[in-house]
Amino acid sequence: MNFSFPPRLQRSFATSIMAAAVALSLTACAVGPDYVRPSMDVPASYKESGPWKQAQPQPIDSRNWWEVYGDATLNNLIEQANQANQNIRQAEARYRQARAAADAARAGFWPAIGVNAGVDRALTNSNGAKLGNGYSAGVQGSWEPDVWGSVRRSVEAGDAGTQASAADLAAARLSIQATLAQDYLQLRITDLLKDLYARTTAAYTRSLQLTKSQYAAGVALRSDVALAESQLKTAEAQAIDLQAQRSQLEHAIAILTGKAPSGFNLTANLATSSADTQMLRKMQAGLPPIPAGLPSDLLERRPDIASAERHVAVANANIGVAKAAFFPALMLSASGGFSSSSLAQWFDTPSRVWSLGAALAASIFDGGLRRAHSDQAIAAYDVAVAQYKQTVLGGFQEVEDNLATLNVLDQEAIAQNQAVQASQLAERLALSQYRAGTATYLTVVTAQTLALNNERTLVQLLGRQLLASVALIKAVGGGWDASQLSGAERTAQAKNSTTN
Repeated sequence: MNFSFPPRLQRSFATSIMAAAVALSLTACAVGPDYVRPSMDVPASYKESGPWKQAQPQPIDSRNWWEVYGDATLNNLIEQANQANQNIRQAEARYRQARAAADAARAGFWPAIGVNAGVDRALTNSNGAKLGNGYSAGVQGSWEPDVWGSVRRSVEAGDAGTQASAADLAAARLSIQATLAQDYLQLRITDLLKDLYARTTAAYTRSLQLTKSQYAAGVALRSDVALAESQLKTAEAQAIDLQAQRSQLEHAIAILTGKAPSGFNLTANLATSSADTQMLRKMQAGLPPIPAGLPSDLLERRPDIASAERHVAVANANIGVAKAAFFPALMLSASGGFSSSSLAQWFDTPSRVWSLGAALAASIFDGGLRRAHSDQAIAAYDVAVAQYKQTVLGGFQEVEDNLATLNVLDQEAIAQNQAVQASQLAERLALSQYRAGTATYLTVVTAQTLALNNERTLVQLLGRQLLASVALIKAVGGGWDASQLSGAERTAQAKNSTTN
């Protein structure tokens, strides 16, 4: 079957094609500012970093940074959280949502094509009343060329938004991992405290038996026995209170790993000595020195900073979308098909119908709506820039805070360890003197209380060091960097540049 247009219509068709070609050439233009990352004054180094750092800092594995603590149980718990934590699943869903929105924006580059078919029965009065059937089928298409770059700016915003969501997902993972690591390490510190109190109550029980023996022999007062009993019961009460803290930490860990607390249990790791290095060994977790890097590195290594920067890019692209509304829109359309009162005549030449068209539309007066939208987009950009800079400053503060904390705690641990050794010696001497009858039991109680307080402080100090080290890892991004944004976004950007 031969299908051709009359010469006059062919010229019209050629004119429309030329207009479309001109429109395509204009799509290289995109109104609005091109994106430039906001500039910041970044210091050359951190104020709190210095020669106090001991040992060689270990590089952080972006995938498994928690393995620097050398605890297999912690590794397993974090892997469970990565798979089952509901906050992480929410962030993953938001990422998929943002990616779909970017794909929807990219669809604006292409024409919309549809088909139709219909049958009707109608009464007409032209040339006399006539009742008849009508049959039609056709295809139609329309396309609005991206003359002023509105679609391209929308795609830029969509891609940047997808990258922001990818960074938010990384930030959510890092936050959950850090929180779980801190809760777990604090639980192990509580186990150490429970073990300390178990050893302490055993020692106090022996002291009570000593005072009872001394009292029975007539060389001690009844008040010594009462004092020993009071000291023992106080230690037992404090040990019981630790169980509440441990239970709460265990419940928190269960929720972070996506489990109900009723079906979750962590057995205790018991220590045999209160010495700092042996406690670390019993916990199977070292105190790793963490490389803080340079302040400029933080702009690429923290996912929350990367997200804030991508939101600035979104706001910048939205300015172009708003400004494109000031210019006229060009719409190209075409349709073709068949329409006949008889199916048998469908493919005859008189039954063929087609149309080509181009329309240019622009708003003359809108009461300031477009200007308001443009001002709104510019203000939103200013908000995003301020949020980005504040996020960067907050990141600097977190790193400085944790560097300072680790610095001070490192020095404090040395002094506290010496205090523990001195108080343990004083306790042994006081007991020896009491047995020899050259000291009162009050001297023994004072020495034992001081030894317990110093050992408890040392354990708590270890816990603060571990928590601060996790906080520093989180503050420097946990080994993450901006190059780890999903390859899907980079592919989307490549498609965008190729299309335009």
